[in-house]
Amino acid sequence: MAIQNKITVIAGVTGGLGRVVAREFAALGAKLVLVGTNAERLTQLVDELKPDPESYLTVAADLTQSGSAQKVFEAALAKFRRVDILFNFIGGWIAGKPVPEVPPEEVENMLAQHFWTSFNLAQAFIPHMRENHWGRYVIISTPGVGAPPANSLPYTVGKAAEETLMLTLSEELKNTGVTANILRVRSIDVEHQRDHARRDCRSTTLPLLRGGESSQRRSHPALRWAIVSILVYIEGTKFHRMISS
Repeated sequence: MAIQNKITVIAGVTGGLGRVVAREFAALGAKLVLVGTNAERLTQLVDELKPDPESYLTVAADLTQSGSAQKVFEAALAKFRRVDILFNFIGGWIAGKPVPEVPPEEVENMLAQHFWTSFNLAQAFIPHMRENHWGRYVIISTPGVGAPPANSLPYTVGKAAEETLMLTLSEELKNTGVTANILRVRSIDVEHQRDHARRDCRSTTLPLLRGGESSQRRSHPALRWAIVSILVYIEGTKFHRMISS
């Protein structure tokens, strides 16, 4: 995979998946823009990765706030002069109540973490990618968007709004060299608990939304599958919406 020297922005990098993707991409020779809300946690991550000083940048920013994504973009451009790949791994989980009991602020919280962060990043970075005629924008979502379970309203609403954003972007970006991608996962086994329990994780792709053939069913640990899928997105030119258990 042609990841070496790709300028890769990872928002939400201090979370479980963000840390692993940062480690994998650093090993593949990518140059990293590490974005999180907590400067101390970003410093701890850099201490773990031990990257070359010229190959990374940290930016502490709250991407739920309008204007923060533009500041991240400007910092990345000042350091590396371009951006190739953009990941948004920001977002928490709020659920557990039936609809009549859901406080409006819980829905607003999930929209802020999922939709608004992705919207702000798209507005800041997509015009630049279009000018360069190449770019990859990847988010993580959930199969619950297609079949919402009971008592899941805040989280599912946030993810549904985020997916609508990415689907709209995908249509707008046809034939530009830039793709918008949704990786749907049921869980990410950061601690490899399934490996320890000697249980397989089945992963299945949905049909590609535009051309191509759907992949065959494969067995992977969930985390490894996610990394492989992300690399496919980087290399490919089709919009993918994929699902993992």
